[in-house]
Amino acid sequence: MEQIKNRIALLRKVMKEQGITACIIPGTDPHASEYIADHWKEREWISGFDGSAGTAVVTLDKAGLWTDSRYFLHAAEQLEGTGIELMKQGLPETLEIIPWLSSVLKPGDKVGVNAQVFSVNAYAAMKSELGMSRLELVSIDLPGKVWSDRPLIPMNPFFVFDTKYSGKSATEKLTTLRSEMKKLFADVFVISALDDIAWLFNIRGNDVDYNPVVISFALVEGEKATLFIAPEKLNSDTKKYLAAENVEVADYNKIYDALKNISPDKAVLIDGGKLNQSLFESIPTTCAIRNSMSPVFKLKSMKNEVEMNGVRRAMVKDGVALTKFFMWLENNLNSGELSEISISEKLCAFRAEEENFVGESFGTIAGYAGHGAIVHYHAVPEAEYKLKPENILLLDSGGQYLDGTTDITRTVALGTPTKEQKTDNTLVLKGHIALGMAMFPAGTRGSQLDILARKAMWDLGLNYGHGTGHGVGHFLCVHEGPQNIRMDENPIVLQPGMILSNEPGMYRTNEYGIRIENLVQAIPAQKTEFGQFLKFETLTLFPIDKQLIDFDLLDNKEIDWLNEYHQKVYDAISPRLNGQEQEWLNEKCSPYVR
Repeated sequence: MEQIKNRIALLRKVMKEQGITACIIPGTDPHASEYIADHWKEREWISGFDGSAGTAVVTLDKAGLWTDSRYFLHAAEQLEGTGIELMKQGLPETLEIIPWLSSVLKPGDKVGVNAQVFSVNAYAAMKSELGMSRLELVSIDLPGKVWSDRPLIPMNPFFVFDTKYSGKSATEKLTTLRSEMKKLFADVFVISALDDIAWLFNIRGNDVDYNPVVISFALVEGEKATLFIAPEKLNSDTKKYLAAENVEVADYNKIYDALKNISPDKAVLIDGGKLNQSLFESIPTTCAIRNSMSPVFKLKSMKNEVEMNGVRRAMVKDGVALTKFFMWLENNLNSGELSEISISEKLCAFRAEEENFVGESFGTIAGYAGHGAIVHYHAVPEAEYKLKPENILLLDSGGQYLDGTTDITRTVALGTPTKEQKTDNTLVLKGHIALGMAMFPAGTRGSQLDILARKAMWDLGLNYGHGTGHGVGHFLCVHEGPQNIRMDENPIVLQPGMILSNEPGMYRTNEYGIRIENLVQAIPAQKTEFGQFLKFETLTLFPIDKQLIDFDLLDNKEIDWLNEYHQKVYDAISPRLNGQEQEWLNEKCSPYVR
C-alpha cells in the first residue's frame, strides 16, 4: 500500500508543477479496447485496482475510484490502506465523477486527462460538462510523467489470417470500404479500433488478453492504405503479404505525423466513439471532419458464408469440449475439491484439446450459488466458492478458434433444485425460446425484439438488469457491435449474417443466478406481400439442463423447440464422441414427452 501512496504523492507533485488540480485516469487505451495491454494500465498502476471497469480520480488532497457492483468487494480489498476512497457507482448516494469534481474543486481549477485514452466524443462531453462548473479540461498525460518502469508496448509478431477462414481478401475489403467512404464524402479514414484493423487487413495477433488483435493504427485513402505498426512486429512473410495487398507500412507512432500532413482540403472520416482525442488533435483544423460510425464496424458485423461455416465448426468443437467437461464435473463433484477457479481451468484444458483452439474468448464466469447472482462475477482465490452437490452453478465461457468465436452460458443443478429455482429457470428458458423462435421484418432493431426474452418474467413482476444480446466477432472480439438486443434504443437494424447472443437471465441476490445463452445468426426466413422477414438460426450446440425445467410451464411449441434443439445438438456432436460420452449426451438430449 505504501507503493500506491508513493505513486500518488509523485503524481500530485507533478500536478502542482503543471498547475493541475485534478487528474482523471480511466482503465482504457488509445484504441478504445475492452482488454488492454499492460503498457496502458495507468489506472491499475496508480490505484492497485485491477478490475476490468473503473476510473481513478486524484486531486491535490483527495482520491477516489469509481467502479460498479461487480467489483465492490474486490476493490475494497485492493484499495484498503491506499488513501483512495471507493466510490460505488449506481448507488443513489454516490456522485458521478464530474459532479463530484464540481463539488470538491473551485471555478478556474484545471482537470488533466491523457487525451490518448478518451474518445473524441467522450472528451467533448467531459469538456462541456466541466465547463458548466467553470472547470477547465487540459490534455496532459500526467501518469506518463511519473510511471518510470512502465511496461513496453507488446512487440509480438502478428500472423496473416488466411482467406480460407476470412472468406475475403484484404484487397476486396478495402475496395468495399472505399465505396462506403465515398457515400460519406470522405477522402481519408483514420482507424484506431484494433478489431476493425484486424478484420480489414486479415491479420491477427496476441497483444492483449482474449482478443486476437494487433496493436496498430491505419489510414485508408482513395488509392493508398497504410498500417502503422511497430517494425519489430513484422517478419518477411507478413511484409510480403502486406505488399501483395498494396498496404504500405509505417512505424506505429508515425500516425501523428501522417495526420498532421493530411492535405488541408481533404475530408477526414473519424469514428468519434472510438478515435482518441490525441489523434484527433493532430488532424489539420482546416480539414472537413465526418464524424460517423466506422464503416468497418458495420461491414464486419455481417459474416460471409465462409466465416459462418467456420463458426459452425467451432460450435461443434465447443460442444465436444463442454460434453467432456460436464461429464468430468459430475464424476468429481463429490470430491469436495472443485472450486470456481479450478473448474474454469479444467474447462479451458478441454477446449485446448480441440483443433485450431487459440485461447479463451473472455475470462470464464463460474458463479456457484450466490456468486451466480453477480452478473459479471470474477472469481478470486481469496473469495471463491468450493462446489457442493447442492444448489446451482452458472457457467459463462467461450473459446477463440481460428474457425470462429464462441460464447455460451449454461446453468446446471448440482443437487435437487427447489421449486423456485425451477420456476425461475423455466421463465428464463421461455424468454430464450421466444427470442430464438422469433420471425421479424427486415429493418427490425434489437430493442424491438427484447420484450420477447422478458415477457414471461415481466408478467410476474420479474426482470434482469443486463442486455439480452450482444454481437460477436469472427475469431475477434466476443463483444462486438454495432448490433445488440437490449431495452436501450439502438438505431442499427438486424441484418442477415449478424451473430448475436441470446441470453436472458434471472438473479436472486446471495442465492443463485440463472442465465441461458446461445449464439444465434440472423438469416432470411420468407418473403411475403408484406416484405422480407428474418429469423434466427441457433448456432450453439450443447444441451440445456432439463433438471431445472418445470415442463408444466412450457406450451407445446416451446417443448417442440427444446426437443428439436436437443436433437440437433446430439446429431452434431455425437459423431465426435466415444461410446460413454455418446450415452451421457443422449440422456441429456432425450426428448420430453408430455
